[in-house]
Amino acid sequence: MGLFSFIIDNKEILKLFYGLIISLICLIIVIKSDRLFRISLHKGIRYFRNAFLFYTLAFISRYILGANLFYNLVSPDYHFFVGIAFEFFIITAGFFLLYSLLWKKIESVEEDYKSSLLNTKIILFYLMAIVLVILDFSWKTFVLMFTSQIITFSLATAISYINYIKNKKGHKFPKFYFVAMVLSLIAWVLNALSALYLNWTKGILIDVYVINILTFLLFLYGVIIVTKK
Repeated sequence: MGLFSFIIDNKEILKLFYGLIISLICLIIVIKSDRLFRISLHKGIRYFRNAFLFYTLAFISRYILGANLFYNLVSPDYHFFVGIAFEFFIITAGFFLLYSLLWKKIESVEEDYKSSLLNTKIILFYLMAIVLVILDFSWKTFVLMFTSQIITFSLATAISYINYIKNKKGHKFPKFYFVAMVLSLIAWVLNALSALYLNWTKGILIDVYVINILTFLLFLYGVIIVTKK
């Protein structure tokens, strides 16, 4: 009970540290996966890297730049735009993560885009994310963000499970990927329940933060294992 009270009393500082931890983990994943891509030239790794680039931007915008500790120092409009940026980045990151599993089924052999951040297919991600953000903020809700990410991670979980079964005796990374996707899906479901039905219940939010940290650490561990070989 004492620990829980401490967390509640210092929630803004802890949220700031939470954002710093996740952002740092994501940034390390971006750097390591970029090195791996430059060695292997594997397109899936390139899109995987992009996903964590956007996760880095999302957590920096929401938990560091948008921290309530600085609320009285900036205009209320600032936090409005921070909220828009966070939702756009987090939705786009999820799309990139799913695309890293699907790119072979979508891109033809002849297609060789010079940029993985700006091409005809990726622009569709940005447009979908922008539409979802506009609708959510117009309706003053996060329903579309949660719905899109639960669907995205449900698909990603199913695909990563299939990949894990196919490579059960091969590399360990598909196993880490699958477990991380399951944890991500659980975190999004809990987050949605807390936001939409339980008025951001603090107990559930703490569980979500713990699951998110474990998820990103698992991704980092998987990347470290791959880059060591």
